[in-house]
Amino acid sequence: MDTPTPAFPTETAVTTGDIASAAATGVALTRLFNDPAAFADEAAAGFAAAHRRWVRPVPGGMVRASRSVEPTVAVIVGGGSGHYPAFAGYVGQGIAHGAVMGNLFASPSAQQVRSVATAADQGRGVLLTFGNYAGDVLNFSQAAAALNASGIPTAVLPVTDDISSAPRSESAKRRGIAGNVVVYKIAGAAAEAGYDLDAVVEVATRANARTRSYGVAFSGCTLPGAETPLFTVPAGTMALGLGIHGEPGIGAQQVPTADDLAALLIADLLDETPDDIVAAGATGVAGQRVAVILNGLGSVKYEELFVVYRAVSERLETAGATIVDPEVGEFVTSFDMAGLSLTLCWLDDELEQLWTAPADTPALRRGTVVAGQQLALPAESATELTTAAELPVASTASQQAAEVVLAALTAIKDTVEEHVDELGRIDAVAGDGDHGIGMQRGSIAAYGAAVTAVSAGAGAGSTLTLAADAWADRAGGTSGALWGLLLRTLGDSFGNEVAPDAATVASGVRSAVDAVSTFGKAQLGDKTMMDVLVPFTESLSAAIVAGSDLDTATLLPKIGRARPHAERSLGTPDAGAVSSALIARAIATVIHHHTDRHSVDQESTHV
Repeated sequence: MDTPTPAFPTETAVTTGDIASAAATGVALTRLFNDPAAFADEAAAGFAAAHRRWVRPVPGGMVRASRSVEPTVAVIVGGGSGHYPAFAGYVGQGIAHGAVMGNLFASPSAQQVRSVATAADQGRGVLLTFGNYAGDVLNFSQAAAALNASGIPTAVLPVTDDISSAPRSESAKRRGIAGNVVVYKIAGAAAEAGYDLDAVVEVATRANARTRSYGVAFSGCTLPGAETPLFTVPAGTMALGLGIHGEPGIGAQQVPTADDLAALLIADLLDETPDDIVAAGATGVAGQRVAVILNGLGSVKYEELFVVYRAVSERLETAGATIVDPEVGEFVTSFDMAGLSLTLCWLDDELEQLWTAPADTPALRRGTVVAGQQLALPAESATELTTAAELPVASTASQQAAEVVLAALTAIKDTVEEHVDELGRIDAVAGDGDHGIGMQRGSIAAYGAAVTAVSAGAGAGSTLTLAADAWADRAGGTSGALWGLLLRTLGDSFGNEVAPDAATVASGVRSAVDAVSTFGKAQLGDKTMMDVLVPFTESLSAAIVAGSDLDTATLLPKIGRARPHAERSLGTPDAGAVSSALIARAIATVIHHHTDRHSVDQESTHV
């Protein structure tokens, strides 16, 4: 994520070192759990059991338990778990038709998105809307492409309300935080009112363009099973603009009084008033109508929020703005994080009508909705996340190659599990700290799928394809989408008819890396996994062209930018590049051992 330009020249900057080295205080505050790996699934099951009037579970998340009298556009929201009431708390009449629920702090997979959207579709199209995070953008966009291809018209809208996450000139790069709720509410009300898909997209896009949020944090959050918080804030200070997963903010200052905090938030949000509002008159926001959300992130409780809101409302009214149906409470949380955010959405007549329209969801209720028809469980249109499709016929040579693929995936799993904690620590310096956990979930799932495939007689191509789907679905997030794409593209190159030779491997690896670059929009030098994959691919291709076999093709990441990542894996700032280098080294070891067992003229040119 780009480091935003500081907006407050008098603040003391918080460096990543300050956050990483600050001593954690107290004990883990996520106290009640069973297996931490099962926490998100168990929480979802409990939520569904507690809210059967509103929701019914489907693979990948929740959809409404009722259907409107007339078919409507389906508004699908979603993201990682751990932010309740976002996202499932907004499923119900007047807001969302479904919520896709990824693992803790991890984007849902594209397969999960497709499942929920298919279950919620009423024949009038689908809007997918979510916070603007890399993994969510990748997976929701991929799902939208698949839905459109299947005949379900689908649009995508990332929410970009967090003013601290990018400068105004690059507002499209901003994160989505509590402003999500405004966009979801307005989009859902428009759908309920009978708008078609284009009209729902237009009004939701306008709401997003008029919504601004700014947050602060006083302490970090602790994931289930973790012994320390994901990040810490030095005692007596507050981090300004820190993301809801602990992503870097723009600075820090001493904790102010409630009134002074309200003044800070209002001042900087008013400086961000949309241009069309400012252009409306010389009196600033005087005469404007504004929706307001004061959001607690987990440990700042309602009484404190009310003290802050008292000053927020006074300052807005002093500025001449009229507040419309404000909301104070917890709307987008982050486990036990101590913090809050303020959201302003500058309304026009249509947006105000939709903001105040009736809604009936577990987390937000307004007015009286027209009761919909209750639907029976299970969802009749749900798409299963795992399928038992018949495997294509594979040659004996390809089946033997599949065993080497399985050995490589085993090595990947073992390598990731060995380094999972360190990968998470590296990621937490500049991100949300979930890279190690996500890679662990993905590699374990890919290994399990490969074991099943090889046992069933799959070829190399099918083994990689099934492993790709399992990795992407279980890991979620950015890494899940990209590693799923890598494996699937490589599987397409290998096929199931022959054992891929060295040239086929080199060509397949290049195609896979090109696909990741195109999909993820990252290039060499962007401080991503591409800094390892590109030089690795170039070295492999050059060696094969020169006549080397796989065993002598310098597969270890010792060239270009890969070498420092491999040699300094415990200190590099990019977790994705580190994990890629570790994986490349593990795969090279597998291939070396494989070729060592066979004569050069018989097997060394095959995977």
